[in-house]
Amino acid sequence: MELYLDTGNIQEIREIASWGILSGVTTNPTLLSKEKGDYREILKEICNIVKGPVSAEVWAKDVEGMVEQAKDLSQISEHIVIKIPCIVEGIKATKRLSSLGIRVNMTLIFSPLQALLAARAGASFASPFVGRLDDRGHQGIKIVEEIVKIYRNYNFSTKIIFASVRHPYHVLQAALMGVDIATIPYKVFVKLIDHPLTDIGLERFLKDWEKRGELS
Repeated sequence: MELYLDTGNIQEIREIASWGILSGVTTNPTLLSKEKGDYREILKEICNIVKGPVSAEVWAKDVEGMVEQAKDLSQISEHIVIKIPCIVEGIKATKRLSSLGIRVNMTLIFSPLQALLAARAGASFASPFVGRLDDRGHQGIKIVEEIVKIYRNYNFSTKIIFASVRHPYHVLQAALMGVDIATIPYKVFVKLIDHPLTDIGLERFLKDWEKRGELS
């Protein structure tokens, strides 16, 4: 499973990229609005750091506007993937963009049928929002399981991005299901490596080594 970082913050991206395991980044207007500077320059810098898929979202609600914004955003870098919401206009825009060779990440997916339409429209990625479903009392994991089954039934090439991650257990569940990608907020990402037994074990090993030095 590929690991993406869900952020628009350059410092966070540089840190996780330095681990050597980061495959891509997802952004959205909300995340980019929190950062200082021109959004195009921010996206360009992110692409230069990651050198992998970087999702940038359109804000138009009509087909023509989405397509024009997508064409413009795709000029920033070869790594840009266009994020488009799963609405009727978004499906139409995705079909047109995919025919032009522009990769689309269909976002705000909350049902298996929406994911099916995204794949049929030619989206390169589909992003079910698990955490937001859980917040509303739905079983987000079950919905992703159904999407995985549908995609495997018909051998769709669309990759599933497990989005709206709330905690490390979400990442574990995504991996166990065989999801292609999990996009993870920075605060959750750094928790993936934390375990108290690791810290205790390391501290014990170092103390034992120090004792050895004192005896020699």
